[in-house]
Amino acid sequence: THRWGSVNVFVVRVYRFRLYPTKAQTAALTQTLDLLRFLYNAALEERREAWRKQRVSISRADQDRELTELRAACPEYKALHSQLLQDVTARLDRAFKAFFRRVAAGETPGYPRFKPRDRYTTLTFKQAGVTGAFIVAVGKRLRLSGIGNVRMKAHREMEGTLKTIGVTVDGD
Repeated sequence: THRWGSVNVFVVRVYRFRLYPTKAQTAALTQTLDLLRFLYNAALEERREAWRKQRVSISRADQDRELTELRAACPEYKALHSQLLQDVTARLDRAFKAFFRRVAAGETPGYPRFKPRDRYTTLTFKQAGVTGAFIVAVGKRLRLSGIGNVRMKAHREMEGTLKTIGVTVDGD
């Protein structure tokens, strides 16, 4: 944060580092992404069916409340960090907001779509450094909840406070 006169200016920096997961960590990341993708598609289906059958709009808050029940009922989702699950509903909500914004603007709307495996490749921890994901061993490892300490190549110093960590699968 910089302060110029009476205006606060927030600088957002994005650092992109390569991760080197082990085979077990790769399998855990793949399984986590599969569970999150399945949840995204199920949440989208729930919204579509609620509107189609009853003309009821389901909000993000409604779906966030259901996450607690999901974690209690399904042990595979209980093992995932809550921020990952909340990010799924946030993504879906952003997709619907963008859809309705485009409808209102008279643009080609593009209704939110179901995600195949190759279109859901990122998991996001919103409170990085506080819960879920940390940088450990002086920038040499990234600790991800449910995955472990993943080797990381930090090729430059990070400045500022770490807020969000997103892990994206690129290529293989």
